[in-house]
Amino acid sequence: MVVVSCAQSDKKQKTKMNKETASALDEDHVDTSNTEIATFGTGCFWCTEAVLESLDGVKKVVSGYAGGHVANPDYKTVCTGTTGHAECVEVTYDPKVISYADLLQAFFRSHDPTSLNRQGNDVGTQYRSVIFYHNEEQKNLAEKAKSELDKSGAYSKPIVTEISKAPTFYIAEDYHQNYFANNPDQGYCAFVIAPKLDKFKKVFKDKLRSNI
Repeated sequence: MVVVSCAQSDKKQKTKMNKETASALDEDHVDTSNTEIATFGTGCFWCTEAVLESLDGVKKVVSGYAGGHVANPDYKTVCTGTTGHAECVEVTYDPKVISYADLLQAFFRSHDPTSLNRQGNDVGTQYRSVIFYHNEEQKNLAEKAKSELDKSGAYSKPIVTEISKAPTFYIAEDYHQNYFANNPDQGYCAFVIAPKLDKFKKVFKDKLRSNI
């Protein structure tokens, strides 16, 4: 049976990373000096993480939850859709290599920003399209990008992406981190994330990390 929903996936299923991939994703060896933070939600955070960490200049991507009304949420409660949190990622990036505007472009192109509280078979407010800005510059750039994209006619429906001030970010459970890299053969990864990532790489081939 093909698994096509993030919440229905077998979260106990894991495969071992090869040494090269593990080394590339080892956060303990990431130099985060002179970096900035961006926070995005594009549906299931496994997808968002896999897409954004492929970009050159992105130092680290952490999956987690933000925007809800319950402190210290866990995956099970967030999946009920009652906590108000969105599955999202916190991106640490080098602005000298990749700009926030570049990240916004990747954000909008990697999911359907006109789909309200849903991406594919992942349904609920936890899968909403959201940009959590960390300063006024990010807010202005996000609002400008959304407005210009709406006016461009690229979509037949209006963009519903939420743009809100970054709230407390709660890091998700360990098994969610680097999920696609750790579980490439898992159903959701193979049938949902892999095709999305392949499509993304073709569009953003000039902005990918050299070891991708």
